[in-house]
Amino acid sequence: MFNFGRRSQEPEAPREGDARVAGDLDASLPRKPFFQAALPVFACGAGLFSDGYINNARETRSRPPQVIGSVNTVLKLQYGDVYKTSHAAKYVADIAFAGTVVGQLVFGFTSDHWSRSNSLVTSTVILIVFTALATGSYYKGDAVGMFNMLTAWRFFVGIGIGAGLIREQWPSCRRVWHLTVCAGEYPAGSVGCAESSGELKSGTRNRWFILFTNTMIDWGFVFGAFVPYVVAAATHDGHYSTIWRTSLGIGIVFPLLLFLIRLRLKEPEEFSKQSMRRQTPYLLVLKFYGFRLFCVSLIWFLYDFSTYAFGIYSSDILSGIYSDDAPLTTIFGWNTVINLFYLPGALLGAWVSDWIGPRYTLILGVSLQAIVGYIMAGVYSKISKHIAAFAVVYGIFLTLGELGPGNNIGLLAAKTCATGVRGRYYGIAAAIGKIGAFVGTWVFPYIQAAGGSGTVESAQYPFWVASSLCLLSAAVTFFFIPNIGQDTITYEDVRFRAYLESQGWDTAQLGLAKGDSSETVYTEEGQTHEKARGG
Repeated sequence: MFNFGRRSQEPEAPREGDARVAGDLDASLPRKPFFQAALPVFACGAGLFSDGYINNARETRSRPPQVIGSVNTVLKLQYGDVYKTSHAAKYVADIAFAGTVVGQLVFGFTSDHWSRSNSLVTSTVILIVFTALATGSYYKGDAVGMFNMLTAWRFFVGIGIGAGLIREQWPSCRRVWHLTVCAGEYPAGSVGCAESSGELKSGTRNRWFILFTNTMIDWGFVFGAFVPYVVAAATHDGHYSTIWRTSLGIGIVFPLLLFLIRLRLKEPEEFSKQSMRRQTPYLLVLKFYGFRLFCVSLIWFLYDFSTYAFGIYSSDILSGIYSDDAPLTTIFGWNTVINLFYLPGALLGAWVSDWIGPRYTLILGVSLQAIVGYIMAGVYSKISKHIAAFAVVYGIFLTLGELGPGNNIGLLAAKTCATGVRGRYYGIAAAIGKIGAFVGTWVFPYIQAAGGSGTVESAQYPFWVASSLCLLSAAVTFFFIPNIGQDTITYEDVRFRAYLESQGWDTAQLGLAKGDSSETVYTEEGQTHEKARGG
C-alpha cells in the first residue's frame, strides 16, 4: 500500500515455479519437537545477554549506566579531578560507539563474504581479549596513561560488540549439536535466532525471537547494573579499583563460555544455499533493496537519535532520589531499578509482535512514545516536582520503547532482505542507527541551550523535537516498510532470486562453491552431500 509506483513493499508468496526454492527451509526439514526447535533460539540469547552486559551507555543518556557507566562513576570517585579533567573521562564510555560502527560494517561484510561461523568466532575472541585488557588497564603506574589505555581497549571492545550487533538470521540445522552452536551472539545472534525460529510453530516465531534476543539484551543491561551493586556492597563502598575491575572482568565470563561452544561451529545451511560469497551483483542489490535499506536505516537513525534525548529524564529522576555524594550501593541499586522498567515492554511486546506483526507493533510503540513524550514535556514543570509520579510515567515510556522499536527494529532489519546480502544490509542499517546516537549526543545539548540555561524550556525543547521524530519514524514505517509475516525470510529469498533471474544474472552462482570450507554442498536440485572441509 502507498508504494508510490515502486515495487510492492508487501512480501510476496512464492510463485508456482519457485515452489522448490521457497520450500527449502521448511519443507526439506522435518518438524522438530518444541524443545529441539527452541534450542538454537535460546542459545542465541546467551550471546545477546553477554553483549547486553558488556555494552555501554552514558550515565545521563539513553539508559542508566551499565558496566562501563558504573566504571566511569567509580573512576570519578577514585581519582577525582585527575580523571574528571582528562580526555578519557569524555571518551571512555562513548569510544565503544565508534568501535561498534566499525565492527558493524566490517563484520557485516565478512559474515556475507567470508564466513558466518568464522566471523562469529573472531568477534567472540575480540570481546574476550579486549575486555580482559580493559580490566587490567595499566600504564607504568601513571593514572592518566591508564585512563588512555582503558579508552583504547574500549574501542576494540566496541568492534567486537558491533560484530555482535549485526544480528544475522541463521537457519535451522539438522543435528541437535548444530542446533546449539548455530546460534551464536549477534552477527550471528539475532540472525541465527530469526531463521532458527522458522522451526517453531507458525504464529509464535516472533515472540520466541524477541524473548531470546531483545529481552536477553535487557536482562544483560539489568545485570550490568546489578553486578557493580553487588561488588560495591561486598567492599562496603570502598576499594574502588576492585569494584570497577571486577565488574568489567565478570564480562569476560559470558563470551568465554560461548567461545568454547563456537569452536565447533559449522556454516548455516541457508547461508550455504543462498550465499553470494563468489560474486555479489551490487548494482542489482542496490536497485532491489536500496530504497528499503534507506528507510530501515532512517528509522533506526531516528530511533537512536531520539532515545538520547529521552534518556535525560533518567538523570532527573535519579537526582531527585539521591544526592551527588550518595554511596555507590544507592547509585547502582537505583540504576538496576530503572533498567528493570524495560522488561515489561519487552515481554508483553513479544506476544504483540505475533498478534499484529512487527511492523504495526513498531508503529504502535513509537506513536505511544511520542504521545507520552509530548505529555511529559508539556507538564514537565509540575510533574518533575513529584518524583514518584515522574518515575512511573517515565517507566511507562521506557516500556513502550521496548514494546515497539526496541523489540522490532532489529527484526525488521533482519527480515526485510535476502540471505545472500543480509549481513551487509543489517550492518549498514545498524551502523547508521549508531551514528544517529552519536548525532543525538552532540545535537541535543544545543537544543537544550536554545531554551536558556536552567529554564523549563531547556528541558522541554529536546522532547518536542524527539517526540516529533518518533511520529516521523512511524510514518516512514507505515508507508515504506513491508509487513513481516511468519515466513518472510523464505519469501524474501524467493523474490530476490526471481528478480536476479529476470535481470539475466546466473543464480547458479548462489551458494558455496565445492571448494569452499563447508560441511554441506547444495546442488540446484536441492540435494545435499557431506564433504570434508576444504575438500
